[in-house]
Amino acid sequence: MDSLTQIVLGAAVGEAVAGKKLGNKAMLWGAVAGTIPDLDVLLNPWLDTVQQLGFHRSLTHSFLFAILVSPLLGLLLQRLYRLHSATVRDWTLLFFLGFTTHALLDSCTTWGTQLLWPFSRYGVAFYNVFVVDPLYTVPFLVCVLAAAFYPKGSLRRRHLNYAGLILSSAYLLFSFVAKAAANRAFEESLQRQQISYSSYISKPTPLNTVFWSVTAKGEGGYYNGFYSLLDEDKHILFDFEPQNAHLLRPYLGNPKLARLLEIMKGYYAVAPAEKGVYLKDMRFGKFDGWREGGGAYVFVYHIWLDEKGELQVEELNNRPRVDQEYLMQFWERVEGEKQKGDR
Repeated sequence: MDSLTQIVLGAAVGEAVAGKKLGNKAMLWGAVAGTIPDLDVLLNPWLDTVQQLGFHRSLTHSFLFAILVSPLLGLLLQRLYRLHSATVRDWTLLFFLGFTTHALLDSCTTWGTQLLWPFSRYGVAFYNVFVVDPLYTVPFLVCVLAAAFYPKGSLRRRHLNYAGLILSSAYLLFSFVAKAAANRAFEESLQRQQISYSSYISKPTPLNTVFWSVTAKGEGGYYNGFYSLLDEDKHILFDFEPQNAHLLRPYLGNPKLARLLEIMKGYYAVAPAEKGVYLKDMRFGKFDGWREGGGAYVFVYHIWLDEKGELQVEELNNRPRVDQEYLMQFWERVEGEKQKGDR
């Protein structure tokens, strides 16, 4: 999730653990705990593209990191605030829950979080919320900010903080219910159109859990479609993307490519480029595939061999231009008004 959301979640967790003893200091250090896992990006200048993709959400997002680092920080903070009544156990629990809730919330998004690193590099992903969702964050933020204005012993302070935790958790629960409803619509539409598939990934489109996208793995390629829970017409138009896996043959056996395909969980398609190939991460699909003319896939990587025969990987920026027209069309589509691209 985005940094603001993780700060709010961490602050609420810190308050729940030690707010009665530390007041706003618990929120402050909870926010720090919610931020620390994402500091893995500070190593990016020393990593190539694939290393960045593989390292993000690995070590600092793992349960092992939470288990090992939390007691160390707990001891350090207890000594720093030794005049307060918070114990080493309180501080350790604050950091442990800050780290683990951060990682678990990230697991709800599409990218994947390596919770069991280093024992497994598999990116756990539930695909139930978008990385930025104001309906999750804004009510949560209001509750936590309001709680911060009350004294640490105030019952109203605790109630407001717990209200934020309950509202945000209830929204996550709703997202799973919404995902299940979207999955039924996708499966029924695929069946009606006699499209065979081995697996699929459904995920919410940006900023909401009403409008959903699906990528279904079929014979020789992928079927992409969109569905809003507010659609009256449950017929879903699927476009087909050939996988073209044969285009990767010149690069197979390269560990860098193998890691990239592992990160994509086998959901990839290939297109020829003037130099090398383009590798498309099909897990994310197209943010604006519902519009007429579609658009490009969100994550695409240009792959080629340099003069030394070494594999080079460059990420391309294919994000759609978000202007007033785009936002108006997007809102209309969320409300169930189909665009020419998915009628």
